[in-house]
Amino acid sequence: MNIVRIVNQANFTAEKLILSYYNQIKGEGYKVSEIDKKQYNFEFTVELGKEKLKLLVYFGKRGVSTILQGNKESGLFFKINEMVFGTNLFEKSSLNIDEPDSYIGTDESGKGDYFGPLVIAGVFVDTGSLNVLKKIGVRDSKEIADSVIKKLAVEIKKIVNNNYDIISITPGKYNELYKKIGNVNKILGWAHAKVLENLLAKCPAREAISDKFGDERLIKDALQTKGKTIVLHQFTKAERFTGVAAASILARDAFNGWFEEKKKEIKMELKKGASSEVEKTAARIILTHGRESLSELVKLHFKTTIKIIRPNYLDLIRRDENGN
Repeated sequence: MNIVRIVNQANFTAEKLILSYYNQIKGEGYKVSEIDKKQYNFEFTVELGKEKLKLLVYFGKRGVSTILQGNKESGLFFKINEMVFGTNLFEKSSLNIDEPDSYIGTDESGKGDYFGPLVIAGVFVDTGSLNVLKKIGVRDSKEIADSVIKKLAVEIKKIVNNNYDIISITPGKYNELYKKIGNVNKILGWAHAKVLENLLAKCPAREAISDKFGDERLIKDALQTKGKTIVLHQFTKAERFTGVAAASILARDAFNGWFEEKKKEIKMELKKGASSEVEKTAARIILTHGRESLSELVKLHFKTTIKIIRPNYLDLIRRDENGN
C-alpha cells in the first residue's frame, strides 16, 4: 500500500471518527462549533459556561490519533475525556479482561443523530464465530464505510447462525418513549436489556459486554428474571471486543436501512448526524410536508427542533430555496 493510499484511508477514518465524537457530544447537550478541517486534522471546540476545550483528530501516514486540548483540571475536560477515551468503570483487572470465549455483545446506533431511529443490536459469539468474525474484518462500525457495513452485516448474520437481535425504535416511537421517560439513557438501558433477554432465550450466554452510555445500573435494573443471572460488563469504547463491534455493525446497518427507505418514501435524502445541513433539511421538510411530519422523522427533544421551527429561520430557508 503506497503512502498516498495510507493517508487517504487515515483521512477517511479520521473524518468518521470526528463526526462520531461531534454527534455524541452534541447529543449530550454540549455547545459545539462546526467541524473544521485543517491540513492534517479535523477539529471542533466544546463549551460549557466559561469552560472551553478543543477536540482534534489527526491523520497521516502514521495513522489516526485523537487529542483533547484544554484545562485538564476542569469538570468539562473530565466529562469529555471520559466520553472520548473512557475511564475505569470497574476494578483495573476487570477493565483489562481478555475477550471471553463466549458472550453477548450489545451496541447502539443513532443516539446522536437528529434524523432516524435509535437502534440497539446484540450478537452472541463463541470461540468459533469470534475467529471468523475477526478474519472478515469486524471492527468498530465508526471505522467502516457504509457500503462495507451493509456487506459485513449480511456475513455476520450468517456466521453467528441467527444468534443476534435488533431493536429499532423509530422516531415516532422514540418520541413517545421520551415524552414518558424523559431520559435517553433510560430508553437505552431498557432497549439493551430487552436485546439481552431476547438473546438469552435462545443462547447459553453467561456473560455480556455492552458499550457504556450512562450509569451502569440502567441496564441491570431493566433486566428481567433471565437476565439477572448474567455477568454484565460495561465499558466505554467497548467496540474493541469483537462481539460488541459486530453488534455495532448490525445496529448501523439497520440505522442506514431506515434512511434508504425514507428516501424512497418522501423523495428526499435525509442527513445523518446533527449539523447545519441537518437543520436545513429538517426546515425544508417543514416547508414541504408540514411541521407535524417531523415527529415521524426526528428526535424532537434535540435543541435542533427549537431552532428550525422559528419563523425567521424558516423564512431564511424559504428565501434560499427561492433563490432570493
